[in-house]
Formats: sequence, structure tokens, C-alpha cells
Amino acid sequence: MGFRATAIVCISLWLSACATTPTEPLPEGLTEQPPASWSQRQSTLNAFQHWQLQGKLAVRQPSDSGTANINRWVQNNERYQLSLSSAFLGLGRTELDGVPGFLELTLPDGETYRSNDPEALVEAATGWQLPIGSLMWWIKGLPDPASDFRLLFNKAGELAVIRQQGWEIRFERWQSFIDEQPSLPARITALKEDKRVRVVVTDWQNTPEQP
Repeated sequence: MGFRATAIVCISLWLSACATTPTEPLPEGLTEQPPASWSQRQSTLNAFQHWQLQGKLAVRQPSDSGTANINRWVQNNERYQLSLSSAFLGLGRTELDGVPGFLELTLPDGETYRSNDPEALVEAATGWQLPIGSLMWWIKGLPDPASDFRLLFNKAGELAVIRQQGWEIRFERWQSFIDEQPSLPARITALKEDKRVRVVVTDWQNTPEQP
């Protein structure tokens, strides 16, 4: 068999293999087809840049697990300010003040640390691996625009799952917190391998834009 014929056979076999490779099935009851309202909802939530919430954070990881109260999470455009408190590992009250690519973390004793790698700083201080940069998007029910993602919707047309950066973010409960906004996540669980991060929101409010 000549070189050209061999190449044609190889290409045919490769195409045949591609055609028969099974695709990953979708979870039962979910679809990748967004509802007609998704584009408007996405636009509204993208414009929702100034808010404050309270709730609870639970982290389960091989190294450390624990819970913390979210006393205050204030979002002002890309800047976030979180106040967490927990008896876990003596964390006490911990303050996080950051923007994408930079974080200042203050521990209960007043010691302050700064880093251009927010995730690494949080892990060093608490032992928790938190996707802090993407959480500011996921918490509103949006994918982080900085990387590829896959969205899955339930039969009611609600966003059920975001798959991004190796994480699966499950939206388990939605609630109407603010009259002029669409329903917002009241409970989300983010899973990645043997790590789990759960956020339960108890209150969500509009806040004025800060300088």
C-alpha cells in the first residue's frame, strides 16, 4: 500500500473513532439550552456591582475543614471586603480586602499580609483552598468571564450548575432578596475533587457606590 493510500486509511479510521466517541451525558433533568430570559438576566446581574450580603461559609478539604460566619461581604465594582469569624483554628475575626490579582488579609491579632496571589494567601492563612476570585461571580449566579465555562439549566429555566476551572458549582436554592433584582443564590456548593465549599446567604442588600 502506497503512502497516500495508507494516509487515507488512517484518516478514515481516526474520523470513525471520533464519530463513535461517546459524549459526556448531561445529568438527568438538566440542559445546556438557556431559557429565553437568560440573556437579560445575565445583563442585569452584570450591572449589579454594589451589594452587601451576610451568611455562612463551610469548607471541607483533606487538610482542614470548618465553618465561618460571613459577617459582611461588601462588593464595590471589582473590590471586595469580607469579614469572617470562626472559632476554627482560632481564626477569630479575619478581614479580607481585595481586587482581582491582589489581596490584603488581616488576622485577629492585627497582623496584616498582602499578596498578588489571593488564593495562595488565603490558603497560607487558613489552610483553605478558596477560588476567591471566581466566587465574586459565582455568588451572583454568573460564570467568571476570565475562563471557559459550561452552564446547565433545570426544567424551571434556572441556572443549576456552572462547570469552570475544574469546579462544579451547584445552585441549590434561589431567593428574591431585592425587589429590583432577579432572584439570587441563597445556597451554593462548589465541588472540586475532594474539596467542597458551601455558601449559605441569609441576607442580601443593595449598597451605594463607594469612591
